[in-house]
Amino acid sequence: MSRSDSPGELNPLLQEAASASWSVRAAAGRRLAAFAEVPEAAEALRRLLLDDRDTFVTQETAEALLARRDVLGLRMVLAAFADADDDTADHLDDALLGVRGGSEEDGRRLAALCSALASDPDGTVRREARGLLGPLR
Repeated sequence: MSRSDSPGELNPLLQEAASASWSVRAAAGRRLAAFAEVPEAAEALRRLLLDDRDTFVTQETAEALLARRDVLGLRMVLAAFADADDDTADHLDDALLGVRGGSEEDGRRLAALCSALASDPDGTVRREARGLLGPLR
């Protein structure tokens, strides 16, 4: 069964992503990252990345997406920069810093993902990926 075939597991997470509680939203962001390829989850993740009530939610969601170590997770984090205010952007950048400051293998993996996104159709994703790629080379 693929992640997209399990709406029973996804629906409660989508409800938690809209919770009034910052801790519930942050936990939902961490768990929803596994469903990032599902459109409803991707929409909720975008809202959590740009959470206007608590930047802890932003950072936890970004870290969970980056922990996927795939193009989709990185792309979602980079795309959030387009609509992020300065404080939110700082927390997105902090999550990226955690990956950049990891092991040599983490750096190579991030560079490969950024290379794949350096020609993304979304200008923000493309610009952010290229900006990350420079120091990684």
